[in-house]
Amino acid sequence: MADARSSFFDFDVTKFMADFRFRPIDIDAWLACQRRNIEALTQANQVAVDGVQAVARKQIEMAKQSIEDMTALLRDLAQPASAEERIAKNTEYAKQMLEKSVNHGREITMLAAKVGADAAEVLRRRASESLDEIRDFAKRQAAPAAA
Repeated sequence: MADARSSFFDFDVTKFMADFRFRPIDIDAWLACQRRNIEALTQANQVAVDGVQAVARKQIEMAKQSIEDMTALLRDLAQPASAEERIAKNTEYAKQMLEKSVNHGREITMLAAKVGADAAEVLRRRASESLDEIRDFAKRQAAPAAA
């Protein structure tokens, strides 16, 4: 038991810590990396905001066109015509409106998908750059230990 105590008190901290090298983190590099991350988030956010505005403008444009089409239809319906002519006009109008609705929906969907993809690309690119920075930082930190 006395041997256990003496070996405990004879513990040489300098031998234990001889291979330990304290490598403080490069705060400036870390802060620069975080700044670039925030800039990428800001850029992705701006892409998304611009995209939402573009979608809203497109929807307003489509709504105006629909109102104009409806006005033209009501004008046509106010004109005297036979039942067959009205049925033909209504059928043609319904067909046109269905095609326009599908095309408008497709346009909005494609625009929104492009916006999402563009914003995601900004973040993907920054994530890749960030991983490269981490790898390079680790190499720089390991270099003094190897020397």
